[in-house]
Amino acid sequence: MKQSDLIISADPQVEDPFVGMDDGAEAALEVEQRRLSIAPGQHGERLDRVLVELVAEFSRSYLQQLILAGAVQLKGAVVTKPSARVHVGELLVIELRPTLQSQAFKPQPMALEVVFEDEHLLVINKPAGLVVHPAPGNWSGTLLNGLLARDPQAQYLPRAGIVHRLDKDTSGLMVVARTRSVMDALVRLIAARDVSRQYLALGHGPWLGARSQRAQWPIGRDPRNRLRMAAVDLAQHAGKAACTDIELLENAALGCWVRCTLHSGRTHQIRVHMMMLGHPLVGDALYGGAAAAGLQRQALHAFRLAFVHPVTGEALEFRSSLPEDMRQALTNWGLGYNGA
Repeated sequence: MKQSDLIISADPQVEDPFVGMDDGAEAALEVEQRRLSIAPGQHGERLDRVLVELVAEFSRSYLQQLILAGAVQLKGAVVTKPSARVHVGELLVIELRPTLQSQAFKPQPMALEVVFEDEHLLVINKPAGLVVHPAPGNWSGTLLNGLLARDPQAQYLPRAGIVHRLDKDTSGLMVVARTRSVMDALVRLIAARDVSRQYLALGHGPWLGARSQRAQWPIGRDPRNRLRMAAVDLAQHAGKAACTDIELLENAALGCWVRCTLHSGRTHQIRVHMMMLGHPLVGDALYGGAAAAGLQRQALHAFRLAFVHPVTGEALEFRSSLPEDMRQALTNWGLGYNGA
């Protein structure tokens, strides 16, 4: 597979893939121009579908991104709609050039805090602010890029061996596979709930009720806001069962310090469940939280990770110290650090 064919989104309404690239950077990209003619059998077809036939070595999503970027001309005029119809005999000119998405899977050296490593897997302590996987708005500088630079063998693994994710502003422990067999084994362990993952979180408002509570709201895409997740009624909306045990560690007038244990791995699970309990995370504006206690990012830290090594059979347990910004937030609200 060519590097330029490694595209993440197949949505024709993706952002312009050259937004954010200055003129000098774009000019430096390797460009190949091809001149093509529309055949009788292609008359009336969509532009993107015809391009898939004429430039068959590239994916449709990559070609759609080139259309949106203004890299395709039809009858001498730039066309930016993948759905545009073509007609027999028309001249089509396309500039084949890397997009930001196509360059996302490239090695980028970065400092990574590795707390455990053997020939089979890594355990990494991810800092807040580091994106795990390339996505719109973050096509470079991700953990995946760092893993590719650290270990050349990672290029042969799906997602460079990443088997689970933390949100950009969540800090803490992650396990990463170094071989395909171990990657598959870790995925099975996670699916079977045989990987123990615990988090520390700071929520708004003093905790009420029992010190330990089990949140079991199913989670799916928010039907009113596609950019976030929500607790949903599975009889009416798509979603999956989700379960989080949440235990109060210490209370304060302005908030609560809690320990969360995941029993499923839904997107934004703890953030949604804390919101549903009436304690949105400090700094989590997407789910009703706000900057407070001197903390600007969501107050969530993956402090404990435990599993049985899929090759050696050894029981492994790792703990991560609380980052300084969260320690200071606790101090600012008169809370003591405990739970790890």
